[in-house]
Amino acid sequence: MKAVLFDMDGTMIDNMMVHHKAWQTKLSEVGIKLSLEEVHQRIHGVNVELLEREFPGRFTLEERIQISKEKEETYRQIYAPDLALLAGLPELLFELKSKNILLGVGSAAPPENVDFVMNSLDLWHYFASVRHSGDVQRGKPDPQVYELLIADLEVKPEDCIIFEDTPTGAMAASASGAQVIVVTTTHKKEEFSNIPGIKLFISDFTEITFAILSAL
Repeated sequence: MKAVLFDMDGTMIDNMMVHHKAWQTKLSEVGIKLSLEEVHQRIHGVNVELLEREFPGRFTLEERIQISKEKEETYRQIYAPDLALLAGLPELLFELKSKNILLGVGSAAPPENVDFVMNSLDLWHYFASVRHSGDVQRGKPDPQVYELLIADLEVKPEDCIIFEDTPTGAMAASASGAQVIVVTTTHKKEEFSNIPGIKLFISDFTEITFAILSAL
């Protein structure tokens, strides 16, 4: 193990329900009524991509960009008072950094949301590379964001462990060639049954130590 990479939303922070509520609110404003369960199942990935995927031809690119911007503003306003790392992650980041393990973030979120988390929680000093939706042409489940991180860190995929929380993200992580650990904040273990490369499922980071990661 030379590098540990993290998805952000739902992995480092338990914020996916806030995203779901923000999406439900914004989609309702543009005439699309979805339940929270429908949002949970369908609305994931890079914003402008998912809007076209789920509602093909309904919005122009300019409209998709504007909808995405407004939705993310709503999300940040709702979540700001409760923003915190998942239990055990502060300790794990400190431990990995002290062991000279390279750390990276590969998020499908827009740069404003990544900055919101990294700045608010003072996390930049931990990570050698941070990538977001603005850095890729193909969102998850395409592995591009993790391929960029692995190249940035100058390591081999097989020497990396990636933490993810969604089947889409886990598919991207697995396709990159890295080992995958799933954090079950938003999806159940059985939803990942067809994805190769998953070594472990955890509910939060209190279940993981440097020694456990080194043994994988």
